[in-house]
Amino acid sequence: MQDAKRPDQFFQRALAEGEILLPKCDDCGAYHFFPRVLCPHCHGSAISWKKASGKGRVHTTTVVRRKPERGGDYNVCVVELDEGVRMMSRVEGIAPGEVAIDMPVTAFVGEAEGVPAVLFKPSEG
Repeated sequence: MQDAKRPDQFFQRALAEGEILLPKCDDCGAYHFFPRVLCPHCHGSAISWKKASGKGRVHTTTVVRRKPERGGDYNVCVVELDEGVRMMSRVEGIAPGEVAIDMPVTAFVGEAEGVPAVLFKPSEG
């Protein structure tokens, strides 16, 4: 299933199957995101795909304001996963203004603009 020349498509296919996979360099052992053909840490080309833990913390957050008839306000954030990568996404399940820096969150595959996407919800406990 892996296509070394199109890691973005590989990532999207995995999301469509309900899995969040992260690229990990076989040479230096570092995870990276966004998917690419060379490791940004050591420039190695041996990349494996590992299932993400899904656990992370909000690194930055903001509220995008929209009129209610256009869908209302929503959250945009950057989440740092336990694997050390950061993803731009949003936290769902709470009011956009309640999302806070360092809030523990859990990833899930949802939908954004009609395509599968990594979204987050507040972690329980």
